[in-house]
Amino acid sequence: MSTQAGILKVIHAVADISNDPAPDESLFDSGTLDSFTLPDLVTGLEKEFNVKIPDADLVPERFDTVTKIEAYLNTHKS
Repeated sequence: MSTQAGILKVIHAVADISNDPAPDESLFDSGTLDSFTLPDLVTGLEKEFNVKIPDADLVPERFDTVTKIEAYLNTHKS
């Protein structure tokens, strides 16, 4: 499974959406995610990609688009 496919899997698990968001679509501006679903998204990403995301990184700007999430994961994979 590609990184983007894994990210979309997690987004669908935490957000009530039927279509995949565009890679550069703001997940927060579109209402797909909000501050309450961000921790669930991060937990899902940690499980899906076997990474540890520090609490200090739990800011919406880091996880605003599929592209940003993918870039973040690529720099934090062990």
